[in-house]
Amino acid sequence: MLFNVPQYIDIEDKVVGPLTAKQLGWLGAAGVIMVVMWTMLDFAAFIIASIFVLVVFGGLAFYKPYNQPLANLITAGIFYITRPKIYIWKRMPMNIKTPKKVQPKKNLPDRLAPKIISQEKIEEISRILDKK
Repeated sequence: MLFNVPQYIDIEDKVVGPLTAKQLGWLGAAGVIMVVMWTMLDFAAFIIASIFVLVVFGGLAFYKPYNQPLANLITAGIFYITRPKIYIWKRMPMNIKTPKKVQPKKNLPDRLAPKIISQEKIEEISRILDKK
């Protein structure tokens, strides 16, 4: 029995033209804020404030640093600033069997036993190596 496995599941669906639902939501929020500013501010202040609103909400809608939405980056930054930086380790109870300690063997084979070389033996090896 064969099953079709969906591919490209990390790509968002386009809702209106080339815009996704999130992008449309951010741009809609910018539009609502700009309509409110239009009614409250005079024209010069409205232009300056609307440029700021368009840059911020345009970044939230379209800019993706490290292939993540800008809103995720801002949220992570806020959590980093507000949460404590100290992690206190807490031991979690687990059913783990502790391994038994291995007792070292008292009788080592000759090839593993440390070799003791006397000064006379060292001098003899030195004379042999010095000869051509």
